[in-house]
Amino acid sequence: MSQVLTASVRAVARTRALPRKAALVLTQTAVGKVKELISQRPNAEALRVGVRSRGCSGLTYTLDFTNEKKKFDETVTQDGVTIFIDMKAQMTLLGTEMDYVEDKLSSEFVFNNPNVTGTCGCGQSFMVSSASE
Repeated sequence: MSQVLTASVRAVARTRALPRKAALVLTQTAVGKVKELISQRPNAEALRVGVRSRGCSGLTYTLDFTNEKKKFDETVTQDGVTIFIDMKAQMTLLGTEMDYVEDKLSSEFVFNNPNVTGTCGCGQSFMVSSASE
């Protein structure tokens, strides 16, 4: 059931108004794409978002299809879509907007994350400062 999905990160100004209680907010484009992808996988009920150490800046997003919630996963349900956020990713994703972008050369999920303090040149990895600013 494992398939690799791609995602990019974009640093956004900390003043961006996103709901404070939501760990992750999806755009309507992202909701539509997640619904489409899950409908093509009969054993998948949700998308799990996580982070792992990788790349020039230190962290990268992971996206996996799943049919089970792990013990410490955060659940985000929006417009009929369920996203599980891995425990290790919860603090780095707080207040993030997940979008889906298509252009002539690529299509990918993009995380507009106000917690990001730096990214690598290609946009595939990011860092989050542990000190509050």
